[in-house]
Amino acid sequence: MHSDAFIQLIFLIFAGAAVIATAALFARQALPVAYILLGAIMGPWGLGLVENLAILQGMAEFGIIFLLFLLGLNLEPRELLQMLREAVLVTLVTCLVFFSAGAGVALVFGLDVLQAVLIGAAVMFSSTILGLKLLPTSTLHHQRLGEIIVAILLLQDIIAIAVILFIQGFAGSTNPALDVAVLLLLAPLLFLFALFFCRYVLMALMQRFDQIQEYVFLVAIGWCMAIAVLAHAIGLSYEIGAFIAGVAIATSPISRFIADTLRPLRDFFLVVFFFALGAGFNMGLLSQIIWPALTLAALLMLIKPFMFALMFRREGETPDVSREIGIRLGQVSEFSLLVAIVGLQSGLMTEQASYIVQATTILTFIASTYWIVLRLPSPIAISDSLRRD
Repeated sequence: MHSDAFIQLIFLIFAGAAVIATAALFARQALPVAYILLGAIMGPWGLGLVENLAILQGMAEFGIIFLLFLLGLNLEPRELLQMLREAVLVTLVTCLVFFSAGAGVALVFGLDVLQAVLIGAAVMFSSTILGLKLLPTSTLHHQRLGEIIVAILLLQDIIAIAVILFIQGFAGSTNPALDVAVLLLLAPLLFLFALFFCRYVLMALMQRFDQIQEYVFLVAIGWCMAIAVLAHAIGLSYEIGAFIAGVAIATSPISRFIADTLRPLRDFFLVVFFFALGAGFNMGLLSQIIWPALTLAALLMLIKPFMFALMFRREGETPDVSREIGIRLGQVSEFSLLVAIVGLQSGLMTEQASYIVQATTILTFIASTYWIVLRLPSPIAISDSLRRD
């Protein structure tokens, strides 16, 4: 791409994002929704200001790589183990219910069994971005509510990684069962290698030079990309490799510092990812997907809060805590977008099925954000009494 065209693309993304983010904050709306809307307006199906999506999609993939790396960094095994008994049962039961709802709606609207299964698998998860960004920091780090939400989201993220592995194993394979088994074996082997190298080499270097922030920044990015490329070379995806790279150093005391250091870079690429998602959305399929997406979004927005509240009440949580957890986890996830994109790229998902998942995710992002900021404490709550950082 010509340098002038590249500069123009960056200008359109970030100047436009600054304007639409301002409007979104006044409207108490989640910023990812604003970036998706901006991409749809400026993309080929909107004003046509952005026509070449290839470089945009390449930049967006970096955003997902860094997002998964940072999610891995925040996966502290000791904290997760403390919540494991309660969180595992709730996560498995709710995922099964949400899978059934997604697959059922797809079958009702005439999609075949494979597409119904993939849609059901994609909509099982709740948004890590919305779940954590709309939770006050004091609640996130110092209250049981925050611990429960983090445990559920992390377990869902692990399941989402497994779903992506299955899609990659089945895509274009003559022996899918064997290929999936190989991938499921390679992932833990890669993790053991990463854990060993990180503990005995990487951490020694970082602890020796941890006062030089630039060095820690460079080593962290290099480590993330090295494991991502290695994962891709052995048949996994870049994103799964980045997640493994993050988990490998999550037990280190320097992991939180690395996460804080990389957060601005992650946010940069996430803006590009959500913009690219909106720009690549095929508006020509809107008539085919709008009713399935609306039906599925409405159903999930009813079922998810109810199921989470019901399960946590059965686990002994108070009605207020159970209800708040349900509301905060009542949307579909950015991992659902990733599953839809990977499924489409692999050839397993049709365009119609992929866009149903994408549209459902966007609709639940919008509805869930308004529900949370109207009724619960959050950094962007409409009421002064509910606004908490």
